[in-house]
Amino acid sequence: MILSCLHVRILATSLALFCAGIVKASPSLPRSASSRQVEFPVVDMPSHLNPYPDKPRITFSSSGTFKLTVFSDLHYGENPWDDWGPQQDVNSTRLMRGVLAAEKPDYVVLNGDLITGEDTFRENSTTLIDRIVAPLNEAKIPFSSTYGNHDNEANITHLEEIRREQLDSYLSYTRTAPPGIGGEGGEGNYWVPVYEKATDLTPALILWFFDSRGGWSPGSTSVPLPDWVDASVAGWIERETAVMEAGWDSVERRERGALAFVHIPPHAIESVQKTLNTTENPGLNADTLSQGSTQATTDPSSAGKDQPFWDALNANVKNLHAVISGHDHGDEWCAREPTKDVIFCFDKHSGYGGYSSPGWGHGVRNIVFPSADPTSGLETWIWLEGGQTRARVTLDGNYGR
Repeated sequence: MILSCLHVRILATSLALFCAGIVKASPSLPRSASSRQVEFPVVDMPSHLNPYPDKPRITFSSSGTFKLTVFSDLHYGENPWDDWGPQQDVNSTRLMRGVLAAEKPDYVVLNGDLITGEDTFRENSTTLIDRIVAPLNEAKIPFSSTYGNHDNEANITHLEEIRREQLDSYLSYTRTAPPGIGGEGGEGNYWVPVYEKATDLTPALILWFFDSRGGWSPGSTSVPLPDWVDASVAGWIERETAVMEAGWDSVERRERGALAFVHIPPHAIESVQKTLNTTENPGLNADTLSQGSTQATTDPSSAGKDQPFWDALNANVKNLHAVISGHDHGDEWCAREPTKDVIFCFDKHSGYGGYSSPGWGHGVRNIVFPSADPTSGLETWIWLEGGQTRARVTLDGNYGR
């Protein structure tokens, strides 16, 4: 979100003057946000680098760690015309509440296909967002979303879901890209800064969220939408990272880590699957990646159209720990993509809606940063409903090499 004023002055009080207006103090959040009044150092900073002036800063925990839990492919709203469909939503809500109570994450990511949009009705499609974010509101855990191909359909769009989410929850850090970025149906490109401590001058970690679009355009003349991150996002990444470096480095020189989320995997991941082994790449590997499994592959004539995004992401985002995707419900492995020397991980199919198969189970991917040091490895694993875990790996400089 680009704000109209040029600079934000961070004041040493829980109230801040912003763009010559007064922004009210934000209510506290558990774990990742301080419950006491925080005094900020006085620093001139481009307003573009303070995208959440009216929300608490997301921070590492008091123990110095930062834990994310990723829900993927929840697929609410499936088959609303029979008893089976609504029961799947009940099951998915039960899973969400159970995960949040057991895992107690500092932050949650909803990584696409929140809704089975093709089964929704125009008059009530976005109300499903109310039910999805309710467990997060109850647990008071901040979160961000990407949106997937099933979230763009004749009766629902990514933009409508984002706006509903923002209305539903003060805890949502989801936002839209600047005008002209993301292409049709791809409004959800943004980043979230994570600070080691609330009083730090600059963040220690950047969470990036990208919109891979897909699905169908809205309305009675609905047509297929491109299933890749639009090329306009490549230039946006380059500009954003340049602003970050110029603004933050002028105040405090520090290395910061990054983690990226996008619903549909980049097309480069398809060839990686052929190199997997169960020791280094544990986890379910039941979905063979083929046409429609990765970006820009539904229509063979679109092959490679996600390459500008993939190039820009890896060229400009420093200390990128991993890229995380959903979409392919039967895969939950991690591997190193050799052309960019970057780690990629699948999520775990969380929702009871959407396709599945006996034995796959439902759960989440957990990711833990042991410290704010961008050179330290991440711990990640799959948590299954019922409490079992599997596919635990450490994502560091040695992984996949």
